[in-house]
Order: sequence, then C-alpha cells, then structure tokens
Amino acid sequence: MKAFVVDHYGEDGLELADIPTPTPGRNDVLVDIRAASINPLDKMVRNGEFKRLLEYKPPFVLGHDLAGVVTAVGEDVHEFEVGDEIYARPRDLRIGAFAEAIAIDAADVARKPGSLSFEQAAAVPLVALAAWQALVETADLQPGQKVLVHAGAGGLGSTVIQVAKHLGAFVATTAHTKDLDKVQALGADKVIDYTTQDFTRELSGYDVVLDSLGVASLQKSLTVLARGGIAISVVGPPDPGFAKQIGQPLLSPVMYLMSRKIRAQAKKLGARYSFFFMRADGNQLAHLASLYDQQILYPVLDRTFPFEDTPEAMAYVERGKANGKIVITQ
Repeated sequence: MKAFVVDHYGEDGLELADIPTPTPGRNDVLVDIRAASINPLDKMVRNGEFKRLLEYKPPFVLGHDLAGVVTAVGEDVHEFEVGDEIYARPRDLRIGAFAEAIAIDAADVARKPGSLSFEQAAAVPLVALAAWQALVETADLQPGQKVLVHAGAGGLGSTVIQVAKHLGAFVATTAHTKDLDKVQALGADKVIDYTTQDFTRELSGYDVVLDSLGVASLQKSLTVLARGGIAISVVGPPDPGFAKQIGQPLLSPVMYLMSRKIRAQAKKLGARYSFFFMRADGNQLAHLASLYDQQILYPVLDRTFPFEDTPEAMAYVERGKANGKIVITQ
C-alpha cells in the first residue's frame, strides 16, 4: 500500500513509500482510510522533537487522525464489524494515518458521527479528545467558571471554545481581526483582537487558561488567573506528570527541572501549571460523536488536499496558513 513515512527525522524526512498492508492483531481493527487530518503534532514527531520520549524508529508512517471503513477485525474484537464507518486517534507508537490502511487497537476507535462526512470526521479526534480531557479531566471545569482559550480560530482553539461552552463556562479567546466574527459564532463570550489589544489588560479572574502558543504567552497568561486557577499548555515545558503518562517515570526529575520556572511563577500567583498531552480513548470519542450528531459541536475545516499532496498540506500548516483543520482525502 501507499503511505507517507518518516524515513529520517527532520523537515525533509517525509517520503511516499510502498509498504505492506498491516495485519490486524487480536484486539485490532483494520481500517481503509478515507480521510486524515494534519496536526502540529505531526510536524513535531517528524522533526524528532519527541524522539527521547516516544521511541518511533524510522521508517514509520506519520498521521494521528483518521476516518474510514473497517475491513477486518481481530478475533477478540466484538464491538466492530466489517463495513463499520469509524473515526480514531490511534494511540502513541501506533500512529499511521497518512496511508491507505491502518491497524488500530479497537479501544481507540469509535463509530463515526453519522452527521459528518469522512473529511469532517477526520478533523475531529485529536482536537476533540484534547479539548475534553484538558477541560474535564485536567481542569475539572465547572459551570459558570471562566476560561481563556488562546488562538480560538485554530483547529484546537475552535474546538475548545465549543466544548467549554457546552460545559457551561464563560469563554474568552484571542484571535486575529479577520477571525473575530468566526470565534464569536463558535460561542466565545469575549473576544480579544491580539493585533490591537493586550489580553492581560482586558481579562482577570479566570479559572482556566488553555495555551497553545508558547512560553511567552503562557507566562503572561498566569497573570489573568484567579487564585486557585490553572494554566494548561500543550506546547509549554513538560512537567513530571507527563513522564508518568508516557510510562517513563525515570524522566520525572528531568521534567521537574524543565518546568520548575513556570510552576514557581504559577505558585507565586496562587495558581497551578499543567503540561497537557492528550491520549487515545475510543469511549470518549463515542461520547463526542453524540455531541457532533446533536450539533452541539461541529468541526472547523480550512481546506482539503488529495492524499498524494500530503507534503504540501503539511507545508501549508507549517506556514501558519490554516484557519481550522487541514484534511487529506483518498
């Protein structure tokens, strides 16, 4: 089958290759991939930014999000059958959405929302799981609390806004002038135009901040938190909890040192800091599918690319052009 594999770590490491079609294990489903989406995580994995934490060994197939049709099931799989339309974010070390087929642990799979096309469904798993886990599990968000979401027009931010509103929060977000109407339509209660406004002058007393921009933004975000609030970053320094999550507790001291400064800053302000890295979860995807089918949530797509143009789609995302999710189709 055709697949885009990371032949070696680096910006030029993604190559089209012919590889064997995978064979599903006892607990797996084999999926004919109809669409996959691109995430910043794909660039980070391709460039080797996680190579000491997630031990991918080149060559390996890239891609973290997909939707498709089940073509075979392992002997211990009873909840899916051939012909089921599914969507998934395969677990770490078993990714591979930029291909014609993939074998996925059935625990990571859910039936595709019936109201969504394959292209729309492929845009959902990673960002929807990230939004749900960050707000529900990490932040324990309660109705009436205040949430600041940075980059609200992006693939992750646009989903976090919707999930936070569903959970009953008051939501503020930062966005470019051209995207103000878009984030308001998503449900944002207060919108900060970052080209003309400083969010630290406009906001205060927030219970949760979700940052996807970097350390500078994260440090500023701490100042708008209420005492007891939490700053969650998907790009900031990893903390000791992340070492445990990925099954490498020996790295906890390293991550303690890496995050010491930001954690100390948060503590001084009476707040907390948490690095966030989402995990695969088919049961949560099944719940989220019901929210999409009820039109409580909806995917935000920028554009689609044909499968053979996957490198161009990656480059489009890396140039910061995407205003929503980028999807590759087969």
